[in-house]
Amino acid sequence: MSEEHCVTRQASPHEGHQHGYTADKDAYLKRLRRIEGQVRGIARMVDEDVYCIDILTQVSAINRALHSVSIQLLEDHVRHCVVEAATQAEATGDTAPLDDKISEAMAAITRLIKS
Repeated sequence: MSEEHCVTRQASPHEGHQHGYTADKDAYLKRLRRIEGQVRGIARMVDEDVYCIDILTQVSAINRALHSVSIQLLEDHVRHCVVEAATQAEATGDTAPLDDKISEAMAAITRLIKS
């Protein structure tokens, strides 16, 4: 008898919100699938006992690709989510959501710098 596993996804406080990357979703998915393929390639290289430096070269390429995706996502977040929060703050006078978006962006930038 097989066990069924149920994965429960926590609701995001941002559900129902149009994300900045949505317009470029296909391009993001294409880039991420390419990176996924590169990671599989590295696993094959390790399995085949490829020279260390050759593997490290591929790891470096993946890191650059992920960094590029991260920067683009951050830009999309600022141009869409932060700008939208600023527009709403201007219309309503409530700056708390804008402050939250700026804090999120700063935390993401900090994580990117440290990585």
